[in-house]
Amino acid sequence: MTEGNFVDYIKVHIASGKGGQGSTHLRREKFVPKGGPDGGDGGRGGHIIFQGNKNLWTLFHLKFKRHFSAGHGGSGGKQTSTGADGEDIIVEVPLGTVIKDSETGLVLKEITEDLEKFIAAKGGKGGMGNAHFKSATNQTPRYAQTGLPGEEKNLTLEMKILADVGLVGFPNAGKSTLLSVLSAAKPKIADYPFTTLKPNLGIVGYRDYQSFVMADIPGIIEGAAEGKGLGHYFLRHIERNSILLFLIPADADDLRKEYDILVDELRRYNPELLDKQRIVAVSKADLLDEELKVEMTHVLNESFGEIPYMFISSVAQQGLDALKDVLWSALNAPEH
Repeated sequence: MTEGNFVDYIKVHIASGKGGQGSTHLRREKFVPKGGPDGGDGGRGGHIIFQGNKNLWTLFHLKFKRHFSAGHGGSGGKQTSTGADGEDIIVEVPLGTVIKDSETGLVLKEITEDLEKFIAAKGGKGGMGNAHFKSATNQTPRYAQTGLPGEEKNLTLEMKILADVGLVGFPNAGKSTLLSVLSAAKPKIADYPFTTLKPNLGIVGYRDYQSFVMADIPGIIEGAAEGKGLGHYFLRHIERNSILLFLIPADADDLRKEYDILVDELRRYNPELLDKQRIVAVSKADLLDEELKVEMTHVLNESFGEIPYMFISSVAQQGLDALKDVLWSALNAPEH
């Protein structure tokens, strides 16, 4: 999927159908000249329904169709027959889609399951026919209810990627390169900040035909939690990952400081992110000789404590199998 086809934020306008008019019909047959009221109820208006679809990975299919209107309910008929219900409109969205009210910012629903449905706008109720209003004092009512109007809303759809592993790091930490080597994904790779402007997903193959999903999130910069750089547009994707893989390049001036800044940005955006399991990968390890690695190991042991870390090189294909083993074990640990 090309970067331009990845759409993770979109605004839509929805309108449910209005209810049908109740009937004012009076029964008139050959031998029953004054049969009384027999008008039926109007049908309900159509709903606007959002439904999860596990085969969708993006909101791109909504890019060119942003207005959805459901059908109106049919009018009631004679012999107390109810009018037809208006046609429902089902809008399919990828799993991990958050539906918000554009006016208030209120989260209405987060769709996480395949075929999960959410009625975002209910159709108007159909009006009652004149048969309901017959009484001892009014045996031929010539009035009925009009149907209730439908709902009209502006909604914002935000997609949070459902991946097993989320890559976290500064621009140029080597995240796109790692994803391209571990999976068949082909992210744009170049030596300047924000090469990755949209999240990239890759299926990482493991032993015995097993696999897991890895997401390359655009690089964090200091102040991302306040919306600097690409800000919230990418931080929300990290919320849906089981494990956070921190990528810190071996040539960084201070590995622990770089890690602390990344963790702090996540904390300021959403403290719950810190509850996720973390693994640190020191990338570009092909730049280090054995002596330097030993020296850095002592520093890393002191700096990271219980957080597992490892040296990898995507270019030189070093430590990648060991990294996959660690990630797979973490994903399949009893608590996950």
